[in-house]
Amino acid sequence: MQALFADPGVTAQLKRLGAGVGVAIQDFSPERAALVRQLNQAGIPAIAWLLLAKSDGYYLNADNAPAAAARVDAFEQWTQQNHLQWAAVGLDIEPDYARFKGLSGHRWQLAATLLRRAFDFRRMARARRQYAALVRKLQVDGYSVQTYQMPYVLAERREGSALADRLLGTVDVRGNEEYVMLYTSFARPAGAGVIWELGPEAQGIALGSTDGEGTAGSGTGPLNWDEFSRDLIVAGHFSRSLGVYNLEGCVRQGFLARLNTMDWNAPAVIPAASVSRAQRLGFLVRCLFWVSAHCLLLVCCAVLVVAAVFRQRRLSRRMKSSVMAIRLRS
Repeated sequence: MQALFADPGVTAQLKRLGAGVGVAIQDFSPERAALVRQLNQAGIPAIAWLLLAKSDGYYLNADNAPAAAARVDAFEQWTQQNHLQWAAVGLDIEPDYARFKGLSGHRWQLAATLLRRAFDFRRMARARRQYAALVRKLQVDGYSVQTYQMPYVLAERREGSALADRLLGTVDVRGNEEYVMLYTSFARPAGAGVIWELGPEAQGIALGSTDGEGTAGSGTGPLNWDEFSRDLIVAGHFSRSLGVYNLEGCVRQGFLARLNTMDWNAPAVIPAASVSRAQRLGFLVRCLFWVSAHCLLLVCCAVLVVAAVFRQRRLSRRMKSSVMAIRLRS
């Protein structure tokens, strides 16, 4: 961050864009406070992107709500001591990837963990209460709260399910503004079709990634300018609140200057194959969530059908016996 903002051109381009910066709060160091003050003095909105220690899962989820609450307390104290100003506080709600990575080589242990979580309704109810209370605390203390959610949260809400939340540990909690993370760099076969499919239901849309390993546009690396500008234009049809992950990648690839002159009315082409792939995936996910939300009803219907079949067979056997008896008497 110090190297990034040592270039005055970065600050000038952000001001021309009217863009804010999400500052990853990984520590409460004097150096980080100095960088936030630099943004405050330049008039650039700063969003406190709260993260936890890697030992606590790094991102916020159902398993580290107490650690998240302690982090908020430490953040507010640090903010007051250093007289920092924030446009918002961002809660990044994602699975504990490290835990799942540790189980990846142990299939039975992973299966047992997922099975246990699938029916752990109390854990999720408790996590929702804890994070809702955390959001209220921040709002009472004068902060606007942003939440960053996984893409499947939209399908879960539509179908009234919480299966993915229970399995992965994510929590459906809302603040003042919500961004759904639609990173096409991780879903290139569907590409902007994902944004086209999910964008209409999103309040805000986070795009990316512009940084990471690999060569931009190679199919596995960060987005190149053509992909990035396409995603922005498509997302701009559905929301005026757009986030980009991340600033470092935009600076490295020279995107900031091009954003200032970008034509937001330019056409953006989404291949039909990409749209179809995104729609098929969305349909399958919604079906899975619908079944999970109505499994009790489906079980009851199945029991009634089986009972009706057995009853019909029993009646048929009785009728056959009656007909046989009549024939014998005749």
